Amino acid sequence: MAGTLYLCATPIGNLEDITFRVLEILKKADLIAAEDTRHSIKLLNHFEIKTKMTSYHEYNRVEKARYLVKLLSEGKNIALITDAGTPGISDPGEELVRQCHESGIQVTALPGACALINALIISGQPTRRFCFEAFLPADKKERSMVLNQLKDETRTIILYEAPHRMMKTLDELYEALGNRKMTVCRELTKKHETAFVSNIEDVIAYYTEHPIKGECVLVIQGRTFQEIIKESQEQYLELDLMQHMESYLEKGYTQKEAMKLVAKDRGVGKREVYQELLAYKDQEQ
Repeated sequence: MAGTLYLCATPIGNLEDITFRVLEILKKADLIAAEDTRHSIKLLNHFEIKTKMTSYHEYNRVEKARYLVKLLSEGKNIALITDAGTPGISDPGEELVRQCHESGIQVTALPGACALINALIISGQPTRRFCFEAFLPADKKERSMVLNQLKDETRTIILYEAPHRMMKTLDELYEALGNRKMTVCRELTKKHETAFVSNIEDVIAYYTEHPIKGECVLVIQGRTFQEIIKESQEQYLELDLMQHMESYLEKGYTQKEAMKLVAKDRGVGKREVYQELLAYKDQEQ
């Protein structure tokens, strides 16, 4: 009978955030696959866990996943942990999970700390809808494409960033998104946890004077639908009304349908469009 892969969430700072269930699985598992065994040994020693560990990281994720799946298929139970937080979120765990599903291996998750969720709920930014971009791509073209896509993102945006890249990322965000509201979360769950609520411009000014320490989670306000609609309407208002009408008539719409669409585009009533068209025709005569 095949074993089970347990995705075990570990503390992101405060060791007391580990769950009883995770501790039990880490003690009972046949093997613990850790992103960095040198880092994770501190956690295991703290809780007096003697289970054997093996490294599973970004650079061996494909080949090592095959080896771990083989052990699982032979009946071994394996606990997967990341350096901090929930495995599979912005780490190589997703590859192992994918291979397990392809091989019919049972996968289950033991919930716990997750930096992006912690940051979101203390950020003061809207929480109903959000998107997680993890770390922005290192490749310039891909990074530019992601930032360009985020321009019209209406959900709250969550990013991870290292302190030595923070200022560059803030500058790029300001250029791409404008002066959005944002919250910088640092040292989550630790003694000096902070949630700096401001806007991108002021955050840049602050961190220009104050060196950044520790990994950061950036929570950025998305655009409102009202802003997008207003911007779209303003673009249409730059068009001559007759040109706007003609653009729809040429596509096969009737006069009545075109008037309705033009009114919607420009954010006005159909009657107003009708009156403007009458005035335009009177001027021609």
